[in-house]
Amino acid sequence: MNQERPYDVEVPERRWDYDLLGAAYRVAASDASPLRVVAGPGTGKTFALMRRIARRLQEGADPARILAVTFTRTAARDLAKELGLLRAVGADQVKAGTLHSRCFSILSSADVLPLTGRTPRPLLAFEERFLLFDLKDQFGGLRNCRRFLEAFNAAWARLQSEEPGWPHEDEDRRFHQALLGWLQFHGAMLVGELVPETLRFLRDNPEAPYRHAFDHVLTDEYQDLNRAEQELINLLAEDAELTIAGDEDQSIYSFKFAHPDGIREFVAAADEPLDECRRCPVIVIDMANALIANNPDRANRQLRPAAGQPQGDVQIVQWTSMAAEAAGVADFIKQRIDARRVEAGEVLVLCPRRQLGYAIRDALREREVAAHSFFQEEALEGDPAELDECQAQRAFTLLCLAANPRDRVALRSWCGFGSPSLRTGAWQRLRDHCQAAGQEPWDALAALDEGALNLPHATSLVAPFRDLRVLLGELEGVGGQALLDTVFPPDQAWADDIRRLAEKLGVEGLNALGQRDVLRNALTQPELPTDVEYVRVMSLHKAKGLTADLVVVTGCVEGLIPTIDYDLPEDDRELLLREQRRLFYVALTRTRLSLILSSVARLPVETAHRMGARIRPWGGTLASRFIRQLGPNAPQAVPGRDLRA
Repeated sequence: MNQERPYDVEVPERRWDYDLLGAAYRVAASDASPLRVVAGPGTGKTFALMRRIARRLQEGADPARILAVTFTRTAARDLAKELGLLRAVGADQVKAGTLHSRCFSILSSADVLPLTGRTPRPLLAFEERFLLFDLKDQFGGLRNCRRFLEAFNAAWARLQSEEPGWPHEDEDRRFHQALLGWLQFHGAMLVGELVPETLRFLRDNPEAPYRHAFDHVLTDEYQDLNRAEQELINLLAEDAELTIAGDEDQSIYSFKFAHPDGIREFVAAADEPLDECRRCPVIVIDMANALIANNPDRANRQLRPAAGQPQGDVQIVQWTSMAAEAAGVADFIKQRIDARRVEAGEVLVLCPRRQLGYAIRDALREREVAAHSFFQEEALEGDPAELDECQAQRAFTLLCLAANPRDRVALRSWCGFGSPSLRTGAWQRLRDHCQAAGQEPWDALAALDEGALNLPHATSLVAPFRDLRVLLGELEGVGGQALLDTVFPPDQAWADDIRRLAEKLGVEGLNALGQRDVLRNALTQPELPTDVEYVRVMSLHKAKGLTADLVVVTGCVEGLIPTIDYDLPEDDRELLLREQRRLFYVALTRTRLSLILSSVARLPVETAHRMGARIRPWGGTLASRFIRQLGPNAPQAVPGRDLRA
């Protein structure tokens, strides 16, 4: 079944059951609700869900009352594309997107914001550090404050046998009040608050139209949702036909408090399993089954190859060093492309750490192979207390202030950059004054700068604010490429990552507000391109939902794959190990034809420590334990020089 038909306006709408057989037909045709679809990788889950939507559309369902919830924006786009290929009338009106985007839409509605008293302005990771610094003295220091924040973010998921809710311990409650006060004053929300805040609003307002907006709700990757998200789905579907789809073997987001037990324990009216893999070659399916069987807490399910699947090409190699791996992998990919065995856009290079990815990306470019890396969440990394380490953060903050000088989070960040204390005390005095006087922080700082306000112990804010006014004056009326080049200069290495991201997103034609919104959205909810003409280099987590003819998994050494925190209690380490095994399983099953698993025998000691790899004193590494769990059909590891192109 070829789903990749060219777009042709003459092609009529096809019936939902066109060329549909077996389990996929049963998923699309079932009237059961709730329906659970347990689907392994490459088994046609998206295809079956798309046909289920097409069926409802052809039966006369209102497309605006169909909600398709996906885990990523990329998956939402793919679902819409599949519906378009089927020519389903009304498909473009189906509400397909992430749960976070649905929450943002609800909270941004004019009639909801006054009720919540919140502003859905997301806080970026580097901006959270200013929040923590401002609260740390009240809660026993930075480390303790970070622990409270993590507990707050996890509050809805950590007590998974109970209804999710806010913290109830006295100390947690006190932190919640201080945190909420900071966020409300600064007009911001944590990214993790979008779902709980929406859930609270909908629970408190049972007659809100948003609770009754849909007749059909379909949720993909259910295993990656946390308890709050699963509860929210239940509310949105309380008057609707509900379909959930997912796979416990692909649950890889515990750091986002995913609740994989949710799909195992889900009480469904009917189950429709999908276990025939039409993506991966036979040898990869065998290896994936052998690997995941080592997880004791799973249903005993096996992927089966569809009829006609190729045997496949798998090689396991080890290189002497990172440099040798980067050069060898780049040579291998170039040779395959030059021999027309694969196109650049059908190559995925998956790396557990960006240092490995950057090395391979650069080696490919040196060989004139188009390659892009997707580690944009690290584009704004750095210590804001050190000016030399936070230049990208300052530049992005300047862009935010050029878009909106009254952005209090951005103003707070700008005034704190470069100070060991992030000027916490001075900012607290300014905040106290603004809250007492009902004055905007920008106006108070302008008054301080002009001598119209005397605010003891806050004068350290004047110099950075004065610099800011000068820079904003220079940016006034500047937009497009000129704005991008001014804020993120092309000759500065620290700006490279954000400039590459901006180039991919095509922001050069936008003003400051447009550039800020597009970049911030990409940083908080990245969308990965699928139809490309270059090699994609990214983390294993980001590869979820992507496929390629050739997949190269690098860094297959202990401490990287798997990554284990040995400071955790033994039971928690075991749970983490199982999830890391699921992550490797996801990585293996991205390929349609060829798979390379690559490790290095030695890492520079400093680099190894920075990446968290386990090494011997001289830098020697051990190949990942997962390699020996791939079963008897996996090939033997060979030196990198024996890699066959």
